[in-house]
Formats: sequence, C-alpha cells, structure tokens
Amino acid sequence: MEPRMNLNANQLGAKLGKRFYNVSLAIEQSTLPKPTQDLVMLRASQINGCGFCVDYHSKDAAAAGESAVRLSLVAAWRESTVFTEAERAALALAEEGTRLADAYQGVSDETWAQVRKHYDEDQITALVYLVAMINAANRLGVIVRTQGGSYEPGMFASTSS
Repeated sequence: MEPRMNLNANQLGAKLGKRFYNVSLAIEQSTLPKPTQDLVMLRASQINGCGFCVDYHSKDAAAAGESAVRLSLVAAWRESTVFTEAERAALALAEEGTRLADAYQGVSDETWAQVRKHYDEDQITALVYLVAMINAANRLGVIVRTQGGSYEPGMFASTSS
C-alpha cells in the first residue's frame, strides 16, 4: 500500500499542520504527565490502525524511558498489572473517546468519574483535547496512508511554532 500524498507538501497543508502542531504542543506542555500522554496516543493509534502514529508514539515513549513491557501491554492494558489507576482511567477515556461509533453513549459515567478522581481540571482538559487530537491525527494518517516504520525519535522536535 503506497502513501497517497504528503499533507505538508503544499502551502495549505503546511499552514494547517503548523496550527495542528501548536495545539498538540499546548497539550504536551500541560501538567498531564507525559507518560500518560504517550500511552493514550499509542492506544488510540492502535485502535485506529494508524501505522505511522503507532510507530511515532511507541518510539518516542521508549526514547523517553518507557519500558518495553508497558509499551507491549498497552493493547491489553485491562488485563495487565503494569499501569496505575490514573493511567487506567486515561486509557479507558482514550478507548471510549476513540470508539464513539461502537459505544452509543460515548464515554461512560464510570470512566468519567475515574478520570475526575485522578486528574485536576487542567489535566482533564488536556486529556480530552489529547484524545480528540490523536484521533484527528490518526484519521489524517489513515486517509492518506502515511506508512509506519521510518520515524526516528525526536525528528519533529525542531518544528517551529
């Protein structure tokens, strides 16, 4: 399967990509723990089948010190002992927020209560935006068939805002 296009290769794509990046940067700079952000982005990307995003977020998390065990178990987090209760709440929100078409009620009250138990208002705001943004990024990648495998950790670190 060949990539269909590079969304950043034209003026409009670059302009939109810069704004998309700035929202993502604000989330990254929030008080939501970076390991939690990485786990959420990886899990949503797995669900959505975005090869580039799975590649990107698993490699960045590993480069930041995340263990291979935890990265391997993200897809089976409910049946794993390596995640905190707060991470489990974030992963549940990520799954329910990603699988909206599969869950007619969207995010359950139980999941929302767990998120509120473990995170403050700013962190919840970052988490909700993170789930929305990674789902948007996954959809962009899947639509244009951006391939996984070539990402190198930190390769977008020099992207200017």
